[in-house]
Amino acid sequence: MGKWQHVLFDLDGTLTDSKPGIVRGVQQALMHFGINEPDLDQLECYIGPPLLDSFMTVHGLTGDQAREAITVYRKYYSAMGIYQHQLYPGVEEMLRDVKAEARALYVATSKPTPFAEIMLKEHGLLTLFTGIYGSFLDGRRTDKAEVIQAVMKTHHLKPVDTVMVGDRSHDVLGGKKMKIPVIGVLYGYGSPEELLQAGAVSLAKNAQELKHFICEHV
Repeated sequence: MGKWQHVLFDLDGTLTDSKPGIVRGVQQALMHFGINEPDLDQLECYIGPPLLDSFMTVHGLTGDQAREAITVYRKYYSAMGIYQHQLYPGVEEMLRDVKAEARALYVATSKPTPFAEIMLKEHGLLTLFTGIYGSFLDGRRTDKAEVIQAVMKTHHLKPVDTVMVGDRSHDVLGGKKMKIPVIGVLYGYGSPEELLQAGAVSLAKNAQELKHFICEHV
């Protein structure tokens, strides 16, 4: 093993606590179809995975309905929801410290790239990242493995030099598909069982522990 030169981060649930904006947007989209869910905690499962998949699997919408739901969601999210988030404690310091050790940072998210860029710019973190990669607004590249592949192909990354960080099983499975290890974070929206069963190599309780796992790997 060698030093991880390239670190890919999921966004929602890993760098930012984006729950308020996402679940309220999902609530609005479901109401469009007459589905009333007053308990926003019940919509936490929508944070992380591709929305199209979640609308179909969680609430049984058809493919066409799910795409319409995404349109309603984005109308709310782009106007209000995108600003309803905050960085997790210690994340900014962790990113700056990891960057200072001559490691390249990237974002690999299922969220549309323009939304991810707006969020990071708001916190003054955009320039820390070599690249921001997400889905396209037309629905392409929502699968996490496809996003990771785009990062690795564009920047010619080798699996042995690369690690992914995320909070849900699809982050871990996406990394495994691209043959890179994945560190799971426990302060996001996935459980230890979910992350370990998917194959996470380590679990970080907080940003400081995450920094340790990344920087002490040799």
